[in-house]
Amino acid sequence: MTALALAGVLASTTALADPSAGAQIDEAVGRYLDERVQALAQREGWRDVRAAHSVDRPDSVTRLPACPTPPRVRPSGEIPEASERQRLEVVCPGESGWTVAVIGQPTLSLPAAHAATVIERGETIGPQHLTFEPINPTKAHRGFYNQPQPVIGQAAKRRIRASQLIAPNLLTAALAVQRGQPVKIIARHDGIEASVNGEALADGQPGDVIRVRNLSSEKVIDAQVVEPGVVTSTY
Repeated sequence: MTALALAGVLASTTALADPSAGAQIDEAVGRYLDERVQALAQREGWRDVRAAHSVDRPDSVTRLPACPTPPRVRPSGEIPEASERQRLEVVCPGESGWTVAVIGQPTLSLPAAHAATVIERGETIGPQHLTFEPINPTKAHRGFYNQPQPVIGQAAKRRIRASQLIAPNLLTAALAVQRGQPVKIIARHDGIEASVNGEALADGQPGDVIRVRNLSSEKVIDAQVVEPGVVTSTY
């Protein structure tokens, strides 16, 4: 088992101290898997990925001569995702060369957003709500966030427990207006604009039409949400 830490990109493995065929195979497969994981991390925009891999090779490898040149690795059959189990062939070219079938298994780990505290339903998420803990991305079937920017400013669709992995299905766009919140009601007529204080009687996003109470007249009207804390009675 070898491990490789990535800080945005994967680092290269060092030269082998052991020139045996088995060590050459492990090193060649490790490099192949690392390169595939690097491409996956770049494609997905993942940061701070860590990759470990294991190589399952036959015992007969101990009887093979060391390859005079670095062995080549090629997939055997269909090429799976970089994070999945890989059936590979390691080839030492030349008249006295050899080909060995092996299985390489990468294991990935990266930091993902978890709730640092309980986040209540409808609460807008800020940096103080987040902590980043390592996960295996292949096991996060509902998705995850590797960076804070896509999460901050969103709202909890339902209550999120402390230490819970934050998945996309737990988030929604933050409400512009919440029920019971004071709002400014803007009224326009014949080019004249006036505003009064009101109270939202429902939650709303920009563009939604919600019921609002005019606090001066106590009249309840329909109003369209314009922006956070602002509605208009003409739409």
